[in-house]
Amino acid sequence: MFLVLILNSAVQQMARRGICSSARRQVDNKVPQKQKMFQEDNGMPVHLKGGSTDALLYRATMALTVLGVGYTLYELGKASFPRKKD
Repeated sequence: MFLVLILNSAVQQMARRGICSSARRQVDNKVPQKQKMFQEDNGMPVHLKGGSTDALLYRATMALTVLGVGYTLYELGKASFPRKKD
């Protein structure tokens, strides 16, 4: 009976502690720095304040949008003039 209590206690302790035996890394809280960067008034739109990656994603999105609208107009024009049957 005593052995069962010891094993039960050991299992509960391992369940609380977790399996990983490596030390936890301390992660810096970068939220205040990001808040300061995004809230400063420098005339830039908020969707471009993240740097070059935001600018690249914005330009890629705009290019895909223009290409999509162009392709849609092309297909609508093609569909509005049906082919003549031979």
